[in-house]
Amino acid sequence: MQDSQLGSDYFLRVSVKGGGCSGLSYNLDFDNEEKKGDQFFEDHGIRIALDMKSFLYLAGTELDFTDGLNGKGFAFNNPNASRSCGCGESFSV
Repeated sequence: MQDSQLGSDYFLRVSVKGGGCSGLSYNLDFDNEEKKGDQFFEDHGIRIALDMKSFLYLAGTELDFTDGLNGKGFAFNNPNASRSCGCGESFSV
């Protein structure tokens, strides 16, 4: 979506949910409602929200966008992950 379609009230919500082949999976959504306990960050003009539980799993994580031979998509570089699956969409601590 283009910025004009989302509006300035929207932000990127990054979270961790149970599931995936390694036990925990990453989740990305657009949101426009702040929740109690949300932690907010801003990078390159993009507001990013994490709930407190997800923040504990993702502290220090870098979120990159890759555009390589293996396809386009987001890549999580999570220093807290002791193991991750081959597709990079789930992890364990």
